[in-house]
Order: sequence, then C-alpha cells, then structure tokens
Amino acid sequence: MAYKIAIIVGSLREGSINRKVARSICGLKDNLDCSMIEIGDLPLYNQDHDANPPEQYVRFREQIAAADGVLFVSPEYNRGIPGVLKNAIDIGSRPYGQSVFDKKPAAIVTASPGSIGGFGANHQIRQACVFLNMPVMQQPEAYLGHVTDDSFDDSGCLKEGPLKGLITNLAHAFHDWVDMIHRSRRLLAEDSAHVALAEKAHA
Repeated sequence: MAYKIAIIVGSLREGSINRKVARSICGLKDNLDCSMIEIGDLPLYNQDHDANPPEQYVRFREQIAAADGVLFVSPEYNRGIPGVLKNAIDIGSRPYGQSVFDKKPAAIVTASPGSIGGFGANHQIRQACVFLNMPVMQQPEAYLGHVTDDSFDDSGCLKEGPLKGLITNLAHAFHDWVDMIHRSRRLLAEDSAHVALAEKAHA
C-alpha cells in the first residue's frame, strides 16, 4: 500500500540541493505518497501561543498528524540543525503531551557539497527524534556528500547514476520501514484485543 509521507526540508532556498533531493524522492512514486511540507512561514515557537496558536502552527500540525511517516531532508548549518527546521520540530512537538510527531516512523537524509554529507545535522535530528518517540530507520544511512547542482537534471531531479540509485534504495527501505511499524502495531492491537476477549470469556 502507498503510505502518506510528510517531507520536511531544512532549507528555504528554492534552489537548495536538499530541496531537489526531496523532489527527487517525491518523483520516485515508490509506494510513498509524498508531500513536501513548507515551514518557511512558521513564526518562531512561543509557548505563549499554546492556548491560541497561529494558523500556521495549526496548518503544520495538521499536515504532520495526517502523515503515516516523516522524512527529514536537510543541509547542515555550522555543524548542526538549521534554525528553521528546529523551529518546525519545536512547533510540532508542543503543547507538551500533544506532539504530532509521536510514534511517527521517520528517516533522515542530509546532503552537502562537502565530503561529510551533513553528518552533524543528521545526528542532531536523530537525537531529537529519539526524544520525540519517533522510530527512526537505521539503515541505509544517508549522508550525501559532494552533491552539487550538477547532480540534477533540468527539472531539478537527480540524474541517473549512483546517487539516484542510493536514494531509490533508501525510498524502498523507508517504505518497508513504515510498513513494518504500522503492520506491527496493528498485529499487537489485534493480539491485545484477543487476549482481552479471552480473559472476559473466562471471567
């Protein structure tokens, strides 16, 4: 089945290589119904807004809540998460106890023209996901180094080659990861229901 995936890109720049990577993943149509969730209009998170949130907060939270999984695609700024992405994570996680990220299967892709492929940002996002109770796909890891505008065709999607092959494998793996998480939860819920019925019958 096709799973609904929210892709959050950690760069606002229209020509961002990470945005192009995200667009390429959307174009694969690999049983993933992907939507790129815009975060550039989100006001800075302010706890004072919890009782009466801005409409941008509401829209973003509803989009994430409706997804079966979340894919983070981001550059690295100063060895860390871009501020705009961290702001979006904070907005989605609040008010306390009402996080829209809770239990959502996730994967992380970071791309950079440099050689380490956004390793620092990748692991900071992963650290946040652990706290947010998001089961994060472990393999394949995706620190995409030496990615430039020349890696993409005129439509802004990855050219045929090893990089596109890696991204295609990642999309396959993420579909299987999301499927495993949701399928396992359904089976556990069914088992719990059967146990409850059995206990009631013997009561």
